[in-house]
Amino acid sequence: MRVIADLHIHSRFSRATSARINVAELSRFAAIKGLNLIGTGDFTHPEWLKELQEDLTEDLNTGLFKPAKTPDSTLFMLTAEVNTIFTSDNKTKKIHHLLLTPNFETATQINDRLALYGSLSVDGRPTLEMTAAQLVEEIMGVSPLNEVIPAHVWTPWFSLFGAFSGFDSIEDCYEDMTKHIHALETGLSTDPPMNWRLSALDKYTLVSNSDSHSCWPWRIGREANVFSVEQLSYDVVLEILREKDYKRFEFTIETNPAYGKYHWSGHRNCGVSMPPEEAAKFGSICPVCRKQLTKGVGQRIDELADRPSGFKPENVVGYLRLLPLSEIISAVQGTSSPSTKSVWETYSSLTAKFGNEYAVLIDAPLDELSRVSNPHVAEAIVKVREGRAHVTPGYDGVYGQLNLLEENKKKEKMKSTRVPQRSLSEWCPP
Repeated sequence: MRVIADLHIHSRFSRATSARINVAELSRFAAIKGLNLIGTGDFTHPEWLKELQEDLTEDLNTGLFKPAKTPDSTLFMLTAEVNTIFTSDNKTKKIHHLLLTPNFETATQINDRLALYGSLSVDGRPTLEMTAAQLVEEIMGVSPLNEVIPAHVWTPWFSLFGAFSGFDSIEDCYEDMTKHIHALETGLSTDPPMNWRLSALDKYTLVSNSDSHSCWPWRIGREANVFSVEQLSYDVVLEILREKDYKRFEFTIETNPAYGKYHWSGHRNCGVSMPPEEAAKFGSICPVCRKQLTKGVGQRIDELADRPSGFKPENVVGYLRLLPLSEIISAVQGTSSPSTKSVWETYSSLTAKFGNEYAVLIDAPLDELSRVSNPHVAEAIVKVREGRAHVTPGYDGVYGQLNLLEENKKKEKMKSTRVPQRSLSEWCPP
């Protein structure tokens, strides 16, 4: 069976998240998206954990969890994200980690341990005063079936390789607990080929998740993991991640990395963004205000890479680049938001015809898409699928933008500095 999993999301108890997030809404939109396994997010928060215990029940076929109050078939895995803050070499380090745990008993035991390092009720993604190595030691001390995955490892802030608060190697961050790290979450601003440039990452499984702060289909499942298994269970997923099983791990679903908020280096306040080579020429200094640029992940990878662009190791998990269907429709219609009525109408007609969003994006033929929607929408979907759609790169917290007009201009060469368009994060309703 094919399993499409998004294991990193958040509840409404995390900062800057939708107030509408609950089990029923997550399950409903996961099915529309085409996800059949999602993380719960935020099991460290006492109120959300209580809600999960009330609204989820164990699925006897898989040992995972399913909605207790609706007939939805979406399965849930208990997950959370935490922020560890500590000092190393006289510098403050802030590292985010994705946690996986098999059941409510182990989740409760994890919470008991982590509560010693910081308040779990303040934020769904709690800040803990402990080192990354201490976190892994505590988590694995509860159960060997727990897993810690460094989250969005290239984000400038709050990540393993972050330009402002991270490390240059996994071993520097996790010390003697590195032996328990098996997978890395690449984040929206990078994709597998960018990570393949570092030989030190070859032994790790690269995973992709949405880190969604809402249930909306242009957020949840925008990145995901595709497994092919005979029987789904927590143990099977854990085994795939730990063994880097590229036969059962079919591929990751990636947004174009240019879509991510930190792909290029830049300075939002000055409207300046640059590809890595240009940022290096400027010494990572903004040419407008002369302050330090927010270093994009492309530039950061250039600094640490020991391989050229285009290098592909043996026996790696594949990947497929997509963009959210709502964003594609919105770009074609020229609307200011993927939540407008006209976008929803087109989105609903397509997902109703083909079953879910992934089926539309990955499998639906052009002629059939054209019969259901505007031909321009159909053509745009295929362009994205085939990697022919241009995305203006994101930078310094500004999402990248799908720019279909560029395709009609024979892909004019992009300037190295530009004034940003409206951020996609500004488009989304709370």
